[in-house]
Amino acid sequence: MAATRRSSRLSAQPDARLRPPSQRNSPQLQNQTENSAQNTRKRKASTSKATPPVTPTRRPAKRIQPEPPYTPTPSTAVVIAAPAESTNRPTRAAVARLADPRATNAALLSPETSRVVASKDIGPGSPSKEPGATGITTENLLDVACAHLISVDERMRPLVERNHCRMFSPEGLAEKIDPFDSLASGIISQQVSGAAAKSIKARFVALFDTQDKTTTRFPHPSEVAAASVETLRTAGLSQRKAEYIKGLAEKFTNGDLSTEMLHEAPYEELVDKLIAVRGLGRWSVEMFACFGLKRMDVFSVGDLGVQRGMAAFVGRDVAKLKSKGGKWKYMSEKDMLEMSEKFAPYRSLFMWLMWRVEDSCTDVSTLE
Repeated sequence: MAATRRSSRLSAQPDARLRPPSQRNSPQLQNQTENSAQNTRKRKASTSKATPPVTPTRRPAKRIQPEPPYTPTPSTAVVIAAPAESTNRPTRAAVARLADPRATNAALLSPETSRVVASKDIGPGSPSKEPGATGITTENLLDVACAHLISVDERMRPLVERNHCRMFSPEGLAEKIDPFDSLASGIISQQVSGAAAKSIKARFVALFDTQDKTTTRFPHPSEVAAASVETLRTAGLSQRKAEYIKGLAEKFTNGDLSTEMLHEAPYEELVDKLIAVRGLGRWSVEMFACFGLKRMDVFSVGDLGVQRGMAAFVGRDVAKLKSKGGKWKYMSEKDMLEMSEKFAPYRSLFMWLMWRVEDSCTDVSTLE
């Protein structure tokens, strides 16, 4: 209503330009004009002083740091280190054998004949130290290795005392390993969970099931080499994995790979020979040399679990480390090699204990 009355008053006042000349310069008209100009100036001033609306600054979205990639070492190691499957057959009592930290200490089964290839047995009446030998046997290898690690770095003592490495213990070294089984199983377990690998392996073995139900064994290389890739894929293998395992079987069948070579070859020759096989990268070969062949001086700079454990062992806050250029670097390869070198020739045990530094990163309890 007030706005209506004000509008009526303003409309009722005649425009000064329409007034008679005698009234245009009257004091009353001048006051009205001055008041109107003052009001206009006030409105402009108040408008200029008004704070313009502020658009809130958008904060950049916080980038969530992805979790480091999963290292498959524990589940793969279990598969590789598994002894040759055999049931309802009497087993010979464990016999102490000579051991060498820089050589193969596992008792290997020939995939075709089941003949055992191993280092020399030490009978009950044999001297513990022969001329030229180190005096190390399968019975004391683990103790000697543990003592060496502690002598190099006293910080290793708690890890050694808390974690028993069955793999290099007398009972672990007494187990017989089928190298074809270990390598093929390692290929099966690539990029799948432990449960999936176990299921696929069971179906793979069932493809070659024998009539002799007293024995459960992994198929011979000659049997796998004779099978088609299509047949192998029915076990749940991918096309590529089926080709890899068939190619591996052919290597054993034609003599490119043999149990004797795997037992006797120097480490670098062994690695070069196995890397030449499709489906076996350096990491896979290193894990086989450590867990399958029970070589004591294997070290892998490419294993993320080892890298993280070593960084935590020397006191780095691994929770704050980030991916650099898409690659996780808890510790450089140079630092890893320099640190591990002093633990030679027992770096396999050192590597195994580094996985135990942080169980939250790589749970290796299944290796016990």
